Amino acid sequence: MDHRDANTVPGPGGLRLRRWREEDLPALLEAYEDPAMRRWLATQVSGPDGAADWLEAQRAGWATGTRFAFAVTDGARDGVPLGNIVLKRPDPGDDRAEVGYWTTAAARGRGVASRALTALTDWSFTEFAEQGLTRLELFHQVDNGASCRVAEKCGYALARVIPALPPDYPLDGHVHAREAPSAAVSRPVGRRAEAAGTGGGRASRR
Repeated sequence: MDHRDANTVPGPGGLRLRRWREEDLPALLEAYEDPAMRRWLATQVSGPDGAADWLEAQRAGWATGTRFAFAVTDGARDGVPLGNIVLKRPDPGDDRAEVGYWTTAAARGRGVASRALTALTDWSFTEFAEQGLTRLELFHQVDNGASCRVAEKCGYALARVIPALPPDYPLDGHVHAREAPSAAVSRPVGRRAEAAGTGGGRASRR
């Protein structure tokens, strides 16, 4: 299957993941005006040109097979995006990939992040099984307790702690991991005793 042809992914509770569209740009800009987005996300979007560049980056990711970003919507209405969720595979030959997400202020407290992460996780392990994908990782800053709870609710156990790397990463980071069903038995993940989103990126660089 050519994964670049995927258009929609159904999610729990009527949620739907679909590709981002031109008509979503106003909603994208509004989402990034939220202070929580500015706090938790490493990549920021501002102004019409910035939003257009962001959308083009998502299209390029699909075209190259290295980044699969979905707008999270209410399947019943398919209206304004409630958030974004993405699978990042900079090296399609690697057995690991990274997931990230953010939700709009209006969508928080409704289980959107956890339902979207569940849908993306199932899709990723199914679609890329033949390419050897067996592990998904999720990164968040240590003080982002809401993202920590979302990860654990979706079966992403805390795998390791990454030391702070100022100035971009002033605090330690958590890396959560989930194994594909067929790999979970053979590669255990260590454990250790509703979010705007995850910063992403750093976990795959360390």
